[in-house]
Amino acid sequence: MKTKESKAEAFKRLATKRTNRILKDVSLLGNLSDKGNYAFDELQVRKIFSAVDRELKQTKARFEAAQKSERRIKL
Repeated sequence: MKTKESKAEAFKRLATKRTNRILKDVSLLGNLSDKGNYAFDELQVRKIFSAVDRELKQTKARFEAAQKSERRIKL
């Protein structure tokens, strides 16, 4: 019989899997910096990292907002 996974267990399982996938993909993105194999300009690099930074900030803000809302009392 399969036991039901708790919310904390589900978070840990999914967060680990998704974080590791992100880290791998960022590493793969870094492989594109090899000028021997790829041609790119500074504007392209800025666009890539601007998009990545923006998404990371938005995601971090969602976690911070969730933590702030947990500090309030509900009656």
